[in-house]
Amino acid sequence: MKMNNKTSITQFLLLGLPIAPEYRHLFYALFLAMYLTTVLGNLLIIVLIQLDSHLHTPMYLFLSNLSFSDLCFSSVTMPKMLQNMQNQDLSIPYGGCLAQIYFLMAFGDMESFLLVVMAYDRYVAICFPLHYTSIMSPKLCTCLMLLLWMLTISHAMMHTLLAARLSFCENNVILNFFCDLFAVLKLACSDTYINDLMILIFGGLIFIIPFLLIVMSYARIISSILKVPSTQGIYKVFSTCGSHLSVVSLFYGTIIGLYLCPSGNNSTVKEIAMAMMYTVVTPMLNPFIYSLRNRDMKRALIRVICSKKISL
Repeated sequence: MKMNNKTSITQFLLLGLPIAPEYRHLFYALFLAMYLTTVLGNLLIIVLIQLDSHLHTPMYLFLSNLSFSDLCFSSVTMPKMLQNMQNQDLSIPYGGCLAQIYFLMAFGDMESFLLVVMAYDRYVAICFPLHYTSIMSPKLCTCLMLLLWMLTISHAMMHTLLAARLSFCENNVILNFFCDLFAVLKLACSDTYINDLMILIFGGLIFIIPFLLIVMSYARIISSILKVPSTQGIYKVFSTCGSHLSVVSLFYGTIIGLYLCPSGNNSTVKEIAMAMMYTVVTPMLNPFIYSLRNRDMKRALIRVICSKKISL
């Protein structure tokens, strides 16, 4: 049965962030400052890890990739949101919407995978310190990173191509400030059974299984520490794992709040707030968490600054 109201959609309207006109400039300045902080903070971590040879270890290889992922993840949504706020134009082209879906999924998946391998790295470092170098070899780390990027690119491409085959009706309004895959599927006129099935299958592989692996890694870490309880052992766990646990809590906490918890009457407000935490606040806070709680990063920053002064 053909639908009479079926049209060719050339753009979508992003109606997120319902800000009163008198506060638009204030929020624009706030979000611009948050985005610049995200860019500079993550770039600082990447540059420090590249410049300081003391940080050329598996842990900081994964951290530099996490910072790159956070930087790109935020850059997928923030510039367009700032442009829309400045021009008061809420539209995004159809192709631009698909591009947002692709890159959001790719860098979001990458962060999930990186948190798993970082948890495994901490598990090996604490439970098998004498074998850490042989287990976490440069070859293994390089192969892991290549495999993770291939998986994320393939997964994001699959969902984007499946979304591109859908037909859309007259309704092209997305109640968010970016093109979320779930919001786009709700607007489709054609059957989304395959899309929903792939989300259900691969959603578990990308987010639920990694989360369980992280929990298992820390359960093993805590178990090994409790076997020989000591103040030094407990301090070692908190000093080496505290930053990672904070990032895991932020990342998975917002995902659970956005996609898994049931929405009430204020579902739209809740979804926008949680999406803001997920795409804007978390990538901005991650560099502060790792730099403020990490002595190696502080020492690397001091060494780089001192070397620049000496060279001058």
